[in-house]
Amino acid sequence: MTAIAVLGSTNMDLVAYVARAPERGETVTGREFRTIPGGKGANQAIAAARAGGEVLMIGAVGDDAYGTRLRAELEHAGVETDLLHTAEGPSGTAHIVVDDTGGNAIVVVPGANGTIHTLGPGEMAAIAEADLLLLQLELPLPAVIEGARMAHEQDVRTILTPSPVQPLPDELLAFVDLLIPNEHEACALSGKSEPHAAAEILLRKVPEVVITLGGKGCLYASRGGEPVHFPAPEVTAVDTTGAGDTFVGTLAVALGEGRPMAEALAWASSAAALCVQKPGASTSMPYRAEIDAA
Repeated sequence: MTAIAVLGSTNMDLVAYVARAPERGETVTGREFRTIPGGKGANQAIAAARAGGEVLMIGAVGDDAYGTRLRAELEHAGVETDLLHTAEGPSGTAHIVVDDTGGNAIVVVPGANGTIHTLGPGEMAAIAEADLLLLQLELPLPAVIEGARMAHEQDVRTILTPSPVQPLPDELLAFVDLLIPNEHEACALSGKSEPHAAAEILLRKVPEVVITLGGKGCLYASRGGEPVHFPAPEVTAVDTTGAGDTFVGTLAVALGEGRPMAEALAWASSAAALCVQKPGASTSMPYRAEIDAA
């Protein structure tokens, strides 16, 4: 079984469903509101656990009701939470608007996630013992860099999702094995809107890149190889909120099992396609049997 450490955020998603998102200064009426456990780190952890990985979550929740529910949701999915600390104050929240096309807009308030500035001996040991480390950018950057450095020193494969997108220091990128931005993040990081051009620039910093393209699939590129486009299964999207995290968590399991990249990407794409057909993020993530049957 693939051992995966996730150093990342745990948020409560506060989701409003609307026909269309409001313009600036505009008020619209929604049809439904839901609170759904989320956060990019927790989402990737749950996706990986449901896909068959042995997953450990490193991060923090608040000492509020959201924190209790977030921890319980991770444990219910089979994610180890001994290194998910409880901080004083509120848990992180993500305020999400989902429209009738399945598109979304998100505002993240870090809360307890913002307290993780450095890692202790327990966190470092857990990363060193993993097969893969999953990172995002919803924790303070010094902790992300520290985790990536430890993984690199111990030959632990490191996958970074650069979201929320921000300038990435060379100190971090030097420790990243696989970068997985979406097309908007790839453009922001490279200055190029065309995915192939963006990948070419990003490969100057990291050995491998997967640019996710939503319903158009993904583009895989590696140093010394020709970029390959992998189409996505054709489905009707209800909510795309957790698709990227489902893709990353499932891909990590496949790579940890030693699957070739093409097979791993196809499996992860199937998982993401299943995810978008249901509302919510963590609540919509498929189990291994569902992915295999897709």
